Amino acid sequence: MSRAPRRPPAERRAELATAARDLALADGLAAVTLRSVAGRAGVTPALVAHYHPAMDQLVASAFTAVVGAELAEVHSLLAPAEGAVERLALLLRTLLDGTRDDVTLVWVEAWALGRRNEALAAAVRAQMDAWQELILAIVTEGVDAGDFSADDPAQTAWQLLGMIDGLNAQALVRWGAGGDRGPVLAHAVEGMLGLRRGALDRALTP
Repeated sequence: MSRAPRRPPAERRAELATAARDLALADGLAAVTLRSVAGRAGVTPALVAHYHPAMDQLVASAFTAVVGAELAEVHSLLAPAEGAVERLALLLRTLLDGTRDDVTLVWVEAWALGRRNEALAAAVRAQMDAWQELILAIVTEGVDAGDFSADDPAQTAWQLLGMIDGLNAQALVRWGAGGDRGPVLAHAVEGMLGLRRGALDRALTP
């Protein structure tokens, strides 16, 4: 491999972090290794080790970059929605439409790899908290408006997050009937929150 051109340290470090993130999205978090990041960036493994001596931290950073970008995107998508019912319906449709399996794979591998990578485990906990906060804000908004019924909005948000994660993780191996994952979960959520059957579907009907 030819010698990589010199770049400012911050630029080189960011370039390698981007390579790690792209690898995680393309091939999963387990693919983020010293050699694979070097190959992706077109540099030597020694250069990667120089700028990122702790691979555990680079893996954690790649995870955060992937899932943090998705969370920011979802925040933007939900912002124009009118009210908690529409916001929740849009959230379910967005997360369960089958177009985000690459991010789901990153999550699933992070839960497993985090058992032996504390930097990754800490990043996973932080991102799970951030997702729970997003869902909690929607549930609380609905309770305050009288649209939802929930004795413990925080626990309801955790339960809903777990249901979304579980369905998406199962879909990675095409378990179950396949197809649209949203309607089945939407009906269960309607029951959890005291909504009439079909309320979440109707919220997104023009």
